[in-house]
Amino acid sequence: MKNVKTLALAATAVAAMSAPTFAADRTDLRAGDYSWMQFNAMYAFDELPSSGESGHDYLEMEFGGRAGVVDLYGYVDVFNLFTGDSGDKAAGSGASKMFMKFAPRFSIDAITGWDLSAGPIQEVYFSTLFNWGGGAVGEDVNASFWGVGADVMVPWLGKTGMNLYAHYDMNRKEWNGYQFSANWFKPFANFDNGSFVAFQGYVDYQFGADDEYGNEFVPQTSSGGAAYFGVHWHSDNYALGYGLKGYKDVYLLEDGAGIVGLETTGWAHYLTATYKF
Repeated sequence: MKNVKTLALAATAVAAMSAPTFAADRTDLRAGDYSWMQFNAMYAFDELPSSGESGHDYLEMEFGGRAGVVDLYGYVDVFNLFTGDSGDKAAGSGASKMFMKFAPRFSIDAITGWDLSAGPIQEVYFSTLFNWGGGAVGEDVNASFWGVGADVMVPWLGKTGMNLYAHYDMNRKEWNGYQFSANWFKPFANFDNGSFVAFQGYVDYQFGADDEYGNEFVPQTSSGGAAYFGVHWHSDNYALGYGLKGYKDVYLLEDGAGIVGLETTGWAHYLTATYKF
């Protein structure tokens, strides 16, 4: 199961960092429009949750942009491209082959014409998030999140996307808890050829959930999440990166508990090679 990014990581495109926002020009809703897309060839080591070997390759198509009132981020992952026989996405294992995240946010500033910026807050959004696929055998993820968000200026990190959601489980047709998400993209080393190195990442933390959906095989908890800390080199058309990801009862699955004894707390490593369009 691919963790929620939150976000969203629309700032991984240089264009997304440099494009003007609605807050900068309130006379033209389309003045700050931009779009971007990139393909990431990735390998995950020790990805969680896991009941054993959990390394696998995957291809990610990542995209985003701004069009009028809508700020968009999303990606589609295709796992185990080379149909390997080992790892948590092994051929013949029955594991889901694909995962998709779709995260449109709608600018309340732009819709209403009001200037909601205040202090470090640059722009306020009605935020949504949808996660589909990538689940365990027999039940894919089918989750939606609804709430409010903002672009916030954070010391050193700069513009950071923050969102607070209520979680609606579309499989069970029930509301269940909340999620806080934040994402950032901070260039910190620049080179003469125009390339640079950035510290980029995200935090997704769920809380206030009902743990009644757990069972003797995989008990659930009321809170948990994950955080990604990446160092990536970027040029106009390419990027290379390493990421360290920490998990704590990720997806609200209690670490090491139950008959299955699923591991849901720990650290994973990611290698990424990117081509930008």
